[in-house]
Amino acid sequence: MPRQGEIGMSTESPRRAGRPRTAILNRDRITEHALSLVSQDGYDALTMQQLARSLGVSPSALYNHVDSKHDLLQWIQELVMAQVDTSAFGKLDIHDALIQWATSYRNVFALHIPLIPIIAVLPVANSPRTIAMYEHVAETLKTHGLAESEVIPTIVALESFIFGSAMDTGAPHDIFDTSNHREATPHFTQAVAAQRATGVNTSDDSFGRGLRALVTGLLASRDLT
Repeated sequence: MPRQGEIGMSTESPRRAGRPRTAILNRDRITEHALSLVSQDGYDALTMQQLARSLGVSPSALYNHVDSKHDLLQWIQELVMAQVDTSAFGKLDIHDALIQWATSYRNVFALHIPLIPIIAVLPVANSPRTIAMYEHVAETLKTHGLAESEVIPTIVALESFIFGSAMDTGAPHDIFDTSNHREATPHFTQAVAAQRATGVNTSDDSFGRGLRALVTGLLASRDLT
């Protein structure tokens, strides 16, 4: 006859299979939830309390992993910037490399438009991936003859266009509707109608035109072509 504690008479309760009672927190999971909140509802939606709620934990548990909202923004910056393709640098000529990088940059932020006003002014000191991206661009510009004092202004000029173009992807289709002012704006109204007749995506076409002109102009101004 088995004694207590032997098979069939264990006093221990069997461990239940399934999900743990407490949500598992790590940097990746926290950052993905934070990015989702900002992308859907904007910067103001990102509070530690709201983030903790979306993760299914208490704010105190969240603070065990991240110190502040500022740190969260740095984590988000790292996550998003990792998606920007810099592989063309060192492989393609400078013109094509800048075009490919800027296009990837714009497309990434077109998916996260509410982030633009935040990331555009966020210091990069604690974002190694962002710094690495800038290093690729800076090295390419310098290697092809741009003066060091001109590298940052050139990058900022490109970024300003990139961010603005990313925001433009969220513009309503009828943004240039002149139905109430057609008589006063015959040229503009006809231009809008002509563009719509092409069936071409205005945002994408405008970005491509502007980017090519900007890159060509910047390179030509320094005799780098």
